Amino acid sequence: MQENVQTELHALRGMLNNWKSGFMSWASPDGENDYVLLEFTEEIKNNIYPYIRRLVQTSYLTELEAKEFMEYCSSEVEDLRQRLSQAETEECEKEV
Repeated sequence: MQENVQTELHALRGMLNNWKSGFMSWASPDGENDYVLLEFTEEIKNNIYPYIRRLVQTSYLTELEAKEFMEYCSSEVEDLRQRLSQAETEECEKEV
């Protein structure tokens, strides 16, 4: 993988982390956070997937490299799911 592509993927990871932090601020203590997870997933699907697909089509990424990056994206979605659940649990504990 070329250095400029590695730099680009690093920037995308940073963008995902910023999005995740932003979406975490939307968390509702009542546990109705499915929409937050859906919005984060939609951002990835609409903005990241097409870009990665284009990098593969132009031979800047291999299929394996693209798959690894998309697995990273999936792990970020799962991390947000866990963090939202944890925030809900912590809020419930404060009420008790």
